Amino acid sequence: MADYQAPLRDMRFVLNEVFEAPALWSSMPKLAENVDADTADAILEEAGKIAGGVLAPLNREADEQGSKWNDGEVTAPEGFKEAYQTIVEGGWNGLGGNPEFGGMGMPKMLVAQFEEMMQGANMSFGLAPMLTAGACLSLNAHGSQELKEKYLPNMYSGVWAGAMDLTEPHAGTDLGIIRTKAEPNGDDSYSVTGTKIFITWGEHDMAENIIHLVLAKLPDAPAGPKGISLFLVPKFLVNDDGSLGERNSFSCGSIEKKMGIKASATCVMNFDGAKGWLVGEANKGLAAMFTMMNYERLGVGIQGIGAAEASLQNARVYALDRIQSRAPTGAQQKDKAADPIIVHPDVRRMLLTMKSYVEGGRAFSTYVAQWLDISKFSDNDEQRQHAEGMVALLTPVAKAFLTDRGLDACILGQQVFGGHGFIREWGQEQLVRDCRITQIYEGTNGIQALDLMGRKVVASKGKLFELFAADVATFIQDNSNDDVLRPYLESLSAALERLDDVTDAVIKQAEVTPNAIGAASVDYLDMFGLTALAYMWAKMVKVAAQKAEGDTSGFYTGKLKTARFYFERLLPKTVSLAEGIRSGSDAMMDLSDDEF
Repeated sequence: MADYQAPLRDMRFVLNEVFEAPALWSSMPKLAENVDADTADAILEEAGKIAGGVLAPLNREADEQGSKWNDGEVTAPEGFKEAYQTIVEGGWNGLGGNPEFGGMGMPKMLVAQFEEMMQGANMSFGLAPMLTAGACLSLNAHGSQELKEKYLPNMYSGVWAGAMDLTEPHAGTDLGIIRTKAEPNGDDSYSVTGTKIFITWGEHDMAENIIHLVLAKLPDAPAGPKGISLFLVPKFLVNDDGSLGERNSFSCGSIEKKMGIKASATCVMNFDGAKGWLVGEANKGLAAMFTMMNYERLGVGIQGIGAAEASLQNARVYALDRIQSRAPTGAQQKDKAADPIIVHPDVRRMLLTMKSYVEGGRAFSTYVAQWLDISKFSDNDEQRQHAEGMVALLTPVAKAFLTDRGLDACILGQQVFGGHGFIREWGQEQLVRDCRITQIYEGTNGIQALDLMGRKVVASKGKLFELFAADVATFIQDNSNDDVLRPYLESLSAALERLDDVTDAVIKQAEVTPNAIGAASVDYLDMFGLTALAYMWAKMVKVAAQKAEGDTSGFYTGKLKTARFYFERLLPKTVSLAEGIRSGSDAMMDLSDDEF
């Protein structure tokens, strides 16, 4: 198994050359005071050392050990507590946090690169800082000043961890039917009672306190999702002087035995009149939680890229080393019994597919993070509102498309290894198992597709889609005289026109057929994602073409050749997807239940 190496060269290319992030940051005063090109580069360099030197070496053995549950207490695998302290001591938990409460205030474009390294090196571990950062985000956006002052500094520092508690045994996607209750105590606190399941790192021994954000219903709450409130429920109560008091009345009933991410603790949490405090307004908890979940959904998409990058690294090293048969054009290494398998077209197909999705996906996640940064830090109201629309549209694509392609890349990497990919020694089977969850949690990918197609595209009558389409069209127009870029722009323009056409088709279908949205949604999201990555590759070609001449490293020339593969072999999938979408829902809905 190849040692994980943080892809710093490509991250710098995406940040500095493709998106010119330092110039964007300097244009926004709220960011300019916290980050510049040198600061960002130093952060990337140090993050790469931690990912490759601290987290990656723990990954395989931690998968074997798993987290351990004993009488309500959870012990993390060997080395996790020490690795967590490394994260804490470096201030990484608060990398994107509000400086007013001890965070570093870094932009999401930069934080996303750190997250990818962490997730690619050790996904089970990476979930702990990820959940804490998300909880901090929601608390910072919706909590009272008192709650923020009391909890955020220690959460940003990592002394305290965070967890989010949504799902119940009977309520996953449909949170409106949750049963967890919150009863007023007569002061500013509430008694929270109920059971939550699938709570990632809901209990562990890495931090001295765990701050849970719990969805629950007040006694007089309206039915459905409009009756959900959000509560802060700490594992240990916090005294007025900031010290820890008695343990709160909830516990971990068990941890799940899972297909993957075995080193992380996936907990059943039982709340028995636990003391909590309202975050935000009563009955507005779902909106407060979605503040966190939108960031987390991009984070899960980044997990997919991280796993795919690790798979690509493993497969590339193996394909260069493993000898098997001769190249179709004749022996390439005549002094050996066979040629390395990288000479075979099908192995190259797999490696190039992985490389296309990994590097295109990294650019796309950075593109989405850019809009998140503009929506958060811009002083221009119109610009900020435009960015918020783009974030709403692109978030489900980032979560679902990047994790779908992430699993594809892990499976392709396993296939490159052949039989060796099926056994523990090479690490590929773990990547497949770990990556699989990314398509399921934080809203399954089918739900993401419904969100994109129904809530974002059809509900807005295409207005949100037009924001993205206009961005792509502007790029095409602005670069129409670029001779090198022209063939790519022609294909990109055709793909965008195809996507625009099916967008209109589904909007019209939905006016007369209730099933139209659900029938089209998954194919539509795939088509959107393929088109979005084509846009990313076109942006990368524009930069790489200017620097490819005399490139002895192969970095820029490799970009151009990978882009050609993407446009010739992967982007054409949008043609068949469009045909399927246009066919409507009848073929899907005609069968009776008995005919299944």
